[in-house]
Amino acid sequence: MAKKRTPLDLTGLKIPTHVAIIMDGNGRWARKRGLPRQAGHRAGVENLRRVIDACVEFNIKILTIYAFSTENWGRPESEVRGLMRIFHRVLDQELNELHAQGVCLHHLGDLEGVAEDLQKKVLRAIELTKNNQRLILNVAFNYGGRAEILHAVKQMLADGISPDDLTEDMFSSYLFTRGLPDPDLVIRTSGELRVSNFLIWQAAYAEFHAAPEYWPDFGRTELYEALVAYSERDRRFGLLTESE
Repeated sequence: MAKKRTPLDLTGLKIPTHVAIIMDGNGRWARKRGLPRQAGHRAGVENLRRVIDACVEFNIKILTIYAFSTENWGRPESEVRGLMRIFHRVLDQELNELHAQGVCLHHLGDLEGVAEDLQKKVLRAIELTKNNQRLILNVAFNYGGRAEILHAVKQMLADGISPDDLTEDMFSSYLFTRGLPDPDLVIRTSGELRVSNFLIWQAAYAEFHAAPEYWPDFGRTELYEALVAYSERDRRFGLLTESE
């Protein structure tokens, strides 16, 4: 029997349209329990389902997760292989359920250099879910913020964009997140205070929340607490309020 969830009061909360999460701490979560790092990554994937469910419950429209950075290829080969196996398994086992739940999957990053069979699974997932509207799930995989900006610049040069015509909106249209609003709230788990090359253009005016929990322990209640903290912020976008 499924455990009954305690209702959480959303009255008066400012619900962000777009939440981005740096899912940090899988390895430390595992080490704390005397488990291999791979066990932490598996627990992190299992936790993602709970957070997606919570986003739907809280009426968050866009969730972006930092799944695998361009720098992560430098981790031990055995860990990288294990992560790739997890990505394969998630696409095999979770895709139909995500589709049924109305999740629209987007990929942020570069699939070049990723194994061909995994590329095909990613593209199939995107095609299958492209018309879903309940939640947009951006998966930043083989992604780096600096690499994204370089990619955008190269594309603009190839398209012959004149410097005189370049605007912030035009530049944003060349990013992997084109067509989507910038994140309102960026959450990093495990208490760390770094953005780690994540959405460094898009998150210029996002609110930042450092959650102390390791990612496998960050669930519905912790996301709710982040929303409460976000609601208490005064977002000024570089401007002043009338009282200042």
